[in-house]
Amino acid sequence: MNGMNGLAAALVLAVASAAAYAGAAVLQERVADAGREGGSGVWAALTRGSWWLSVGLNATGAALHVLALRYGPLTLIQPLGALTLVLALPLQAAVRRRAGGAGRVGAGRVGAQRWRGAALTVAGLAGVLVLVRGGGHIEVLAPAQVLGTVAATAAALAALTAAARGAGPRAGGIAYATAAGIAFGAGSVLTQTVAVRPGPDAFTVLTGLAVAALAPAGLMLSQAAYRGGLGAPLATATLVNPAVSAAVGLTLLGESLAGGALGAAVALAATAVAARGVVLLSRPEAGVEQAAASAPHPLSAASAAEPRRAARRTTAFGLAR
Repeated sequence: MNGMNGLAAALVLAVASAAAYAGAAVLQERVADAGREGGSGVWAALTRGSWWLSVGLNATGAALHVLALRYGPLTLIQPLGALTLVLALPLQAAVRRRAGGAGRVGAGRVGAQRWRGAALTVAGLAGVLVLVRGGGHIEVLAPAQVLGTVAATAAALAALTAAARGAGPRAGGIAYATAAGIAFGAGSVLTQTVAVRPGPDAFTVLTGLAVAALAPAGLMLSQAAYRGGLGAPLATATLVNPAVSAAVGLTLLGESLAGGALGAAVALAATAVAARGVVLLSRPEAGVEQAAASAPHPLSAASAAEPRRAARRTTAFGLAR
């Protein structure tokens, strides 16, 4: 597959991966919301078919992501992960309307703040994508670079985890989310190395084992981050993940941006725009959330008497990847 066709394939696969992750996130929110309303624990999710469907969608998203990394550079693939938040907006609204959630005030619709966030995210991503150089051959890490990446990642995760344990809920959540973003970003770098190398050998196997360790580590760190709330940790992990991958791609893999220094400056500005969009997408929307909290919930007779608790239970997307 030549350079332009490979770049197009990578783009399509990355968007499809984001769509699968968005569907999984919406289903996970539905399961989490039902569990909170019914007073059931986390293990009760295993009895729900929708939870297993979300597991399948997450696996599909991961497989598409691996394929995208085979055909496109990290500087292209990783920023597109933020589209998960954008695609989840209309999907979440449609699912809530179909499930009868439109009977609640604010349910089944997307507020102006999140549409602004979606527009900024798409605009920022577009600014980065037009500057990505589409080369014909995808470079991978050398053995020494893999060892260095794994060692640096392990040290960063250990330091951030220690800092999170001694911090308050909000600061601890940010530290855990930063660690999760680093784990996911480093995992993507190593995944590309495994996917692109021509044949299996001892180095590829060891790199695959490192990926197998980083994936659950990222999930556990994300879960720990969400204990202090979802908005800020989700935004942090979403931004750190592509930042780590882009840094490795630009410094170790010879990837570049068109336009030299000017192109780099434009890319940084576009990244800042996308970052602002992600923050708006992840931040609770006061008007919609308060209206939804003050209305009776059909699944909980006690919700009318507990508007403050209901407001705290409402999140942007529930449990995301």
